[in-house]
Amino acid sequence: MLKFDVTKRIKDLCNAYSWTYYRLAKESDITYSTLSAMLNKGTIPSIPTLEKICKGFNISLSQFFAEDESVALMTFPQKEYLARWETLTQENRMCVDKFIDFLKAKQSETDR
Repeated sequence: MLKFDVTKRIKDLCNAYSWTYYRLAKESDITYSTLSAMLNKGTIPSIPTLEKICKGFNISLSQFFAEDESVALMTFPQKEYLARWETLTQENRMCVDKFIDFLKAKQSETDR
């Protein structure tokens, strides 16, 4: 059986979101002392506390424990863009792709 390191995952998510532990505590509606005890003393959070942390990160418990971190570690703006992308027609998605290609080419020119 594989062991999942909950505290490492919380620290990794804070890094991915560029959040301090204080911000996570505020976003999760838990006390900073509770979060600090988990991260510094290795205290395992209860399920309700872990649910609050996931809510703070705007992820599900399944995303928290996911093997593939690419989706779980998306920033909030990335998630918003993806949600907006899903509402577009195929034709509009092609237009967005072309516009992104245009912006990348323009950026490459200015980076020279």
